[in-house]
Amino acid sequence: MSKKIHEFNDILRKLRKELFGKGPERIHTVFTENMAVSTLYGNLTPTEKFIARTPEGKEMVHSARTKLIQEVYKKSTPEGMNELVGASLVHLFSDIKVDEDVGVSVFIFDKNIV
Repeated sequence: MSKKIHEFNDILRKLRKELFGKGPERIHTVFTENMAVSTLYGNLTPTEKFIARTPEGKEMVHSARTKLIQEVYKKSTPEGMNELVGASLVHLFSDIKVDEDVGVSVFIFDKNIV
């Protein structure tokens, strides 16, 4: 793993730990053209896992996870991210499969980052 990808993953982990009280256990990121695609494993807290035992709870966890992340990135890009990749974040697409505890985030920047 390149140093740049490692540092990018650290930014993601730190932000999610601050937001949810737990960061992902593992992150796999790929840079391609103007995008960073990150797959995040082991995201959910024990409380979220408990809540997600029902269909309503699963939907609540999914909604909270996806909407909160998108709102945070809409307000401001995490500290150091734009500088690290040498471009400005334009869009973030994010989703999580609650049953599998796997999330994906696609970061689109204003120019190529590789």
